[in-house]
Amino acid sequence: MAEDIPEPQPQVEVSPEAAPPPPTPPRVAYPSLALQIWPPTQRTRDAVRSRLVENLSSPSVLTKRYGAFPIDEASTVARRIEEEAFGAASASAAADAGSVDEGIEVIQIYSKEISKRMLEAVKARAPAPAESSPGSVEVNSPPATSAADDATGEEASAAESDSPAS
Repeated sequence: MAEDIPEPQPQVEVSPEAAPPPPTPPRVAYPSLALQIWPPTQRTRDAVRSRLVENLSSPSVLTKRYGAFPIDEASTVARRIEEEAFGAASASAAADAGSVDEGIEVIQIYSKEISKRMLEAVKARAPAPAESSPGSVEVNSPPATSAADDATGEEASAAESDSPAS
């Protein structure tokens, strides 16, 4: 029976330096990955339109100054703004906007066009300011004077201060 029990093997510690390196995973060939920034996906364009509707119809600095659009009108205006901005940016894009840097430049143009057109839309819709509405303060700029007028005015004021009061 003693013959059936295997003899214990001595424990040998292996230092980390002596251990063989782990096997490297096999390389997998991936098709070339191309990052394309322009043109944006339809999902992105829809998100831009949705955000425009929100900006045009919700309380914000812009709508407090120029007035908010009703939702249905904001939706129509947002679609027009986005389509015009997309067209302008696409026209400025190179025929082959394949590099990421070129795509970023076109996205910047797209963004600027959207901002510019949104501001134009709210300004065009804003009510004309009243000539003189109650409670409004009108600031007048001083009349333009020439250097000769300034010298004459200084002499006149000096003469008035030198004259005795009666």
